[in-house]
Amino acid sequence: MALPSPVVAGWELVLRLRERRDQIGVEVKEITQALGFSRNYWSAVENERKILSEDALKKLLTLLEFDSDETREMLSLREIAKERGWWSDYSALFDSELRRFFGLEHGAHSIRTYENLLIPGLLQTADYARAVIHPFVTVPRVQVEQRVDVRLRRQHRLDDEDPLRLTAVISEAALHQQIGGVTVLRDQLVHIIDMIERYSKNLSVHVAPFTATAFSLFGGGTVNLIDFENPRLPTVVWQETVTAWRIIDDRTQVDAISTAFNEALQRSLDQGESKELIQRRIKELS
Repeated sequence: MALPSPVVAGWELVLRLRERRDQIGVEVKEITQALGFSRNYWSAVENERKILSEDALKKLLTLLEFDSDETREMLSLREIAKERGWWSDYSALFDSELRRFFGLEHGAHSIRTYENLLIPGLLQTADYARAVIHPFVTVPRVQVEQRVDVRLRRQHRLDDEDPLRLTAVISEAALHQQIGGVTVLRDQLVHIIDMIERYSKNLSVHVAPFTATAFSLFGGGTVNLIDFENPRLPTVVWQETVTAWRIIDDRTQVDAISTAFNEALQRSLDQGESKELIQRRIKELS
């Protein structure tokens, strides 16, 4: 089972409340009257900006006809949702959407990631991450280092007791783009080989070669499909471009991106071929 995440617990809690409300046809007005708070407050609850008190949640669970087992599950989810994830310590550094992504990633069972021109963040060395972050962050050096530390902290999920399963599709261009210079790039590629060998059971790296014909994700920046072990939780997408980032939960969009990822994976080299290509590139840089 993936690690408990306050973000994932809070999300599941809200999803189950919303689903039950829709199933039995309870209107928002009935909820706000029964619990004695405003529509704005309920909107904040449903948008995961506020967590109901234990007493309010118990009243709501009774109103929505949850049985005793479900009630215990929901109260347990509330307790987890109240906790602080490690990303909470960086509220001055990252906006709420990015911190939410960290929380979803922390509680994920698996992630499928595509990168067009860079090595994925979960595979980056400190020097490579620093070289990527520094040109775009006009802040004191200490904040650059904090951002690097966060990127490395996220990588701990790869070797947890129940590790994150990561499937990465990387453009061959990322093996040539000299982020940070030749030495930094070479060390980064050596690091990927080390990670492939170290995490053979939960890491799969595939290079989309220059010879691959065009596919839907080509040029699409960073895309992460985040999957959860709990069947109640749907796949969501984290998408980054140069100017923006967002979580996508619309089912039509998620399905389209998942199909596009599978297409990119099919047109990429298998792990053995990808490893050989990376090793050849390391020799060229030596």
